[in-house]
Amino acid sequence: MSTILVTGGTGTLGSLVVTRLRDSGHEVRVLSRHSPDHPVDLRDGSGLAAAMAGAEVVVHCASNTRGGGRGDEVATGHLIEAARRAGSVTNIVYISIVGVDVVPFGYYERKLAVERLLEESGLGVTILRTTQFHDLVEQVVAMAAKLPVMPLPKGVRVQPIAVGEVADRLAELAVPAPSGRVPDMGGPEIRTLPELGRAHLSATGRRRRMVPLPLWGKAYAGFRRGGNLAPSHAVGRGTFAEFLAGRERQGR
Repeated sequence: MSTILVTGGTGTLGSLVVTRLRDSGHEVRVLSRHSPDHPVDLRDGSGLAAAMAGAEVVVHCASNTRGGGRGDEVATGHLIEAARRAGSVTNIVYISIVGVDVVPFGYYERKLAVERLLEESGLGVTILRTTQFHDLVEQVVAMAAKLPVMPLPKGVRVQPIAVGEVADRLAELAVPAPSGRVPDMGGPEIRTLPELGRAHLSATGRRRRMVPLPLWGKAYAGFRRGGNLAPSHAVGRGTFAEFLAGRERQGR
């Protein structure tokens, strides 16, 4: 079994990856600024050398999602340097997003920049791009539903996927041999945001009038063209409706 380091290992995706890897018998080190065992700050690289020692695989799930990915390139640069110095790392597995190379959206552009840093690092790399998680889509429509009317971007379709299925795939890829850019993962259905908004309202027993909101800019145009979709890689099984039903059963 391998020694695997997981960045972002306390997050929505990373925590599931950690569980799957440990259940498979791997030694897993969870990187966190507050970890008692491996206190690491990716922003300045402090603690990375000790955490990286002897690790064969790194699963890189950490990202400044709330800040639009700001600082992700610097953090990844520190991770790369630490992996080089350790000399034991043979595979860095990175989670990215479908469309980062065709939708000029700030967060996507930073994810693409991180992909390129890894590919040019000279280290073994595996990159998986997926469509949006159910959780993220639900956050978007739930936020819109808080208003008296429900504004949603006009003409935008999404292909949400279950985060647990992505965690399964990352755990499969977390082996010493790198795979490069692997096939994308998309959810089982492509739906418009109003369709998913109606599903959210139905699941929560609420009523709102939906207002298609036309936006502007190159990023919006990229989403309207479907750059965020992976119709030929609709490998996901869990639907958004099933996700919502599960959330309601658990009392959200």
